[in-house]
Amino acid sequence: MSRVLIPFDGSASAQCGLLHVVNEFAKHPDLEVHLINVQAPFSQHVCNFSSHSARMEFHQEEAEKALAPARQILEHSGIPFTMHTEVGDKADCIVAAARRLHCDAIVMSTARKSSLVRWVEDSVTNQVIARTTVPVEVIAGEAASKLERVGIPAGVGAGLVALWMAAN
Repeated sequence: MSRVLIPFDGSASAQCGLLHVVNEFAKHPDLEVHLINVQAPFSQHVCNFSSHSARMEFHQEEAEKALAPARQILEHSGIPFTMHTEVGDKADCIVAAARRLHCDAIVMSTARKSSLVRWVEDSVTNQVIARTTVPVEVIAGEAASKLERVGIPAGVGAGLVALWMAAN
C-alpha cells in the first residue's frame, strides 16, 4: 500500500494537488491518504498574554477550517483519509510528518510564478524538496496574481537600478 501526504492550506492551489490524488486513487484504490495542515506559531508577545490551551484551541479551529474543503472532496469521492494538524515551521512539520507516517510520497501544489519570484522567495515547496528524502510530486496550481507576475519583478528591477545608480 502506498502512503501519500498532502499538505493542505485551504487555498485554490492546494486543491489542485488534492484533486490529483483523487484521480490517482481511482487508479490505485489501495492508496493511503494523509492530509496535513500546519499552523504558524504565535509570536512570543502573543504567548505572553494567552494560555497554551487557548492558543492550541485557536490553531485547531483554524486547521479545521482550512481542511474543510479537502475533507468534503475526499468524503464525497469516498476516499478514506487521515487528517493531521501541527503547529510550527511548515516545511519542517511536513518533512517530519512524512517521515513519521512512513509516506512514500508528498504531493504538493504550488502557484504558478515567474522564475524571478521563485528565485526571490523561499517557498515552502522548495524547502520541503530540499529537506526530505521522500519523493515530492509538485502539481501546478493557480496562476500567479498580477502583483507576482508584474509587481515583484518590477520592484526587483527598480531596486537593482537604484543600487546601480548608488554605486555610480
